[in-house]
Amino acid sequence: MKHTILSSLFILALCFNANAQETKNINPAVQGTIYGNKSAKAQMVTAAQFNKTVTNDKPVAMQVKGRVVNVCENKGCWMNVDLENGEQIFVKMKDYGFFVPKDIRGKEVLLTGEAYKQMMSVKELKHFAEDAKKPQSEIDAITQPEMRSRFTAASIKVLD
Repeated sequence: MKHTILSSLFILALCFNANAQETKNINPAVQGTIYGNKSAKAQMVTAAQFNKTVTNDKPVAMQVKGRVVNVCENKGCWMNVDLENGEQIFVKMKDYGFFVPKDIRGKEVLLTGEAYKQMMSVKELKHFAEDAKKPQSEIDAITQPEMRSRFTAASIKVLD
């Protein structure tokens, strides 16, 4: 019994250590850096075409450019990206297969992956507001779910 508990604790410690190393070794966000699948390809969609192309929860493969306005402060596991038309999309990394550094905020990026619309629950909206270190008053003001444009990124390339 004692051996089983010690073995379990050892494995758990290894998992936490691997996760900590995974998030520390992210390359800085400099022009030309690609996070994720470097060979991911899809058709380019302009910001003006985005809402005509993405109309429901059915994922649409595409590439789209935008500027990162917010990033997860914990791991870099999600971002909010402002498209050139002023719309913001919520970006998560495919299968949590990669993360981005916090210094990607303010950078122009090329996203490759799948876009779709989805209702975000109040709980989810509050969780992401907390991750973004928003003031408590702003978090408390979230009382309604919101339909949001979302993007599952296979790759993210820093353009500037």
